[in-house]
Amino acid sequence: MVGGNLAEQFVAGADIDVREVSHRFDLDRKTLPVLNRVSLRIKPGELVSLLGPSGCGKSTLLRLVAGLETPTVGSILADGVQITQPDPSRVVMFQDPTLYPWRTVKANVSLGLEARGLLRRQVHRVDEALRLVGLTQFATAYPHQLSGGMAQRVSLARALVNDPRLLLLDEPLGKLDSMTRMTMQQELVSLWRRTGFTSLLVTHDVEEALFMSNRVIVLSDRPASIIADLIIDLPFPRHRGDPRLAELRREILGLLGLDADW
Repeated sequence: MVGGNLAEQFVAGADIDVREVSHRFDLDRKTLPVLNRVSLRIKPGELVSLLGPSGCGKSTLLRLVAGLETPTVGSILADGVQITQPDPSRVVMFQDPTLYPWRTVKANVSLGLEARGLLRRQVHRVDEALRLVGLTQFATAYPHQLSGGMAQRVSLARALVNDPRLLLLDEPLGKLDSMTRMTMQQELVSLWRRTGFTSLLVTHDVEEALFMSNRVIVLSDRPASIIADLIIDLPFPRHRGDPRLAELRREILGLLGLDADW
């Protein structure tokens, strides 16, 4: 889409269909199975979290949905079209914001449009993305002048400026302190609710998944398969002390075999 307000343009997220996906890596002449017959439908505008043991294949599934890798078996479709490569409509936000230290905040956010030859015509989108994440006053700052939370806001603005229909979040808040992390959780949920993109979040944090998501997908140990698909039937904004969240937390910890101490 060209022109207009970013918040008005995210009218509908992508429809994602993961069909019987299995995946393996070949390491040192040995086969390492990572995913086992995973099927998952994510409806337009949903925010879905992936939870599971460390190393079970959550990030691998995210990379497959992004088109960064091709599944060994099965297929993944976006709006009915098979995903075979990356696309600007599917944007990944990683734990490390990976900002270029020699570029200002605005120049870092501009990278996607610049690479696609669209910056001159759509520079206003950069300003709008900075406004959406609350960094207008830091447009001329450099990465070394930013806190961890601000750096992740720059990374988020860089994703939003590309007008994604699917935002893929690979533990983007994992390195932040607890207070900054809670603030960023609220901001991500607010942006998602306002803009309507589809989102898939990989996290190890059960509370984060419950606070932010429509659904939580619980994966088994590697090779991962889906052991639960939980609908989080609570309205937004959510209160972290809600008894229903506590019940769901206990249920998920039980599925992961971590409920003995709670």
